[in-house]
Amino acid sequence: MFRDVTFGQYYLADSFVHKMDARVKLLLTLLFMVGIFFVKSFVVFGFVAVYLLTVILIARVPLRSVFKSIKGIIVLLVLTAVINILFTKGANDAEQPLWSWSPWNGFTIEIYANGLIKAGKLFLRLVMLVMGSSILTLTTTPVDLTHAVESLLKPLRIIRFPVHEFALIMSLTLSFIPSLIEETDRIIRAQKARGADFDTGGLVKRAKAFVPILIPLLVGGFRRAEELANAMNSRCYEGATKRTCMRVMKLSWRDFVAGFVAVAFFTGVFLLYGMAKKWGDITWLYY
Repeated sequence: MFRDVTFGQYYLADSFVHKMDARVKLLLTLLFMVGIFFVKSFVVFGFVAVYLLTVILIARVPLRSVFKSIKGIIVLLVLTAVINILFTKGANDAEQPLWSWSPWNGFTIEIYANGLIKAGKLFLRLVMLVMGSSILTLTTTPVDLTHAVESLLKPLRIIRFPVHEFALIMSLTLSFIPSLIEETDRIIRAQKARGADFDTGGLVKRAKAFVPILIPLLVGGFRRAEELANAMNSRCYEGATKRTCMRVMKLSWRDFVAGFVAVAFFTGVFLLYGMAKKWGDITWLYY
């Protein structure tokens, strides 16, 4: 059940995106995450979806692996959609509700078209955010991602920010995710072989059933962390010293091409957002 989690997992392939510099991929992912919040129209959401699908095809990453990342936020998607549908009023006082229900006097549930539109946009925005970030982790190894973060944060050394230590913590966190997922799945299968039931009963019963999983998982996590600390100490590791990298990160023509395409695309998104703010009568920019 936990094998569907794709965050922190790397998919090996020989593609254009895999060969890009990790720093450029990280910056373009941040650009995508910022740009998606400037999308206010379902038409523009369609353009972004085509852009995202094109990147997935170029990266040669299975669509199934990317869509698996959405499973982790299904509860959040449903919750935010329900809240927007039930608590968003009409765009103006003249808008009539599409559906209303009064279970008792003084309390009425009303659903407006404006609420459905906002819920749909928020749903698409969250799904695309998760899919875009999953492409980064699926096409970049944790080591390369750590080096990218460390390289981009180098200017913070002026204010004595521990850049290397921060990048090391990030690298260890990403490297532990697949092993913790695998260990969790192994513990669940072992508990099921002993008669444990995790699929039936109410929410409280299911939560109690996971207690026998959390305890050995925490114990195993602390044990693995202690073994890693002992291994680093035995090798005289000191994070404060100036260290060199085995592989030097360099930009290539792929990075410039991908950067130009991404910047050009989201420049168009920002321009459309500005047009929608200036001319409100362009309804296709809104709906």
